[in-house]
Amino acid sequence: MQELETEHLWLRQFRYEDLDRMAEIFGDPEVMRFIASGTKTRSELEAAFPAMLERWKCQEFGMWAVIEKASQTLLGRCGLIYLDGTPEVELGYALDKAYWNRGMATEASIACLRFGFEKMGLERIVAIAQPANIASQRVMQKVGMTFEKNAHYYKTDVVYYAISRNEFHSLHG
Repeated sequence: MQELETEHLWLRQFRYEDLDRMAEIFGDPEVMRFIASGTKTRSELEAAFPAMLERWKCQEFGMWAVIEKASQTLLGRCGLIYLDGTPEVELGYALDKAYWNRGMATEASIACLRFGFEKMGLERIVAIAQPANIASQRVMQKVGMTFEKNAHYYKTDVVYYAISRNEFHSLHG
């Protein structure tokens, strides 16, 4: 399983011992406000855990646990998944609200995009957000993604952004 490291973050596979912290983060209605699947209880997260690990084995990508190096705190998740019923690969992220507006989602997202383009050989990666989720759209813009269209995924209206491998490399080397 691939692990990623940035200046401030360590992205690694989720572990069963992360479940209590995951439940704190993904059980928070404010954190999950714009995520179509909604809040998750610890038992729901635990039930989904084997499938999450299996996705990694089959697809060789998925969601990483985002760990702040300095504190060793689990901040949330960031990674790549298949976009709702499509062959397109989507960048996704969700962080504990205590870590919002600190550049962590942007830093983790750049690492995940680099992995997708350099290790997985992807040509293009997309991201979506509900129109009211301005903070998420700002992350997409900061990593170099551009708005392409309004769309409907995960049973909700979204804005759809994308970036190509060449665009990413021209911005991030």
